[in-house]
Amino acid sequence: MLIVYFDGVCGLCNELVDWLMRKDSQGKFRFAPLQGETARRELPSTDVENLASIVISKNQAVYRQSDAIVQLLLELPGWGPAARALQLIPRPLRDLGYKLVAKNRYQVWGKKETCRIPTKEERARFLP
Repeated sequence: MLIVYFDGVCGLCNELVDWLMRKDSQGKFRFAPLQGETARRELPSTDVENLASIVISKNQAVYRQSDAIVQLLLELPGWGPAARALQLIPRPLRDLGYKLVAKNRYQVWGKKETCRIPTKEERARFLP
């Protein structure tokens, strides 16, 4: 199972979750807010406390920042070439770009008052 841990109050993160649900035709991805029970139980406290990165859990491996984005793209049909192109960029440079976006995400995409509440159709794909 692939779990996407995301900042539940981040506008950009919620848009990413919406996009992934549309693109994930096989329903491989499950989603859990970093503020939720699953994240607190499964991830190190640093991931849950600072909300600085999307976190992907895949086959007992955990990916953060730009590596998480690469893993997501590798799982989506047709996005492998984009993922492999990103992998050609040295990780420190990729992560620098990731951190720049993450630092400004609330100012650009907004911050919600509460975590996302999945619709009835989405509930099976969300973990608490």
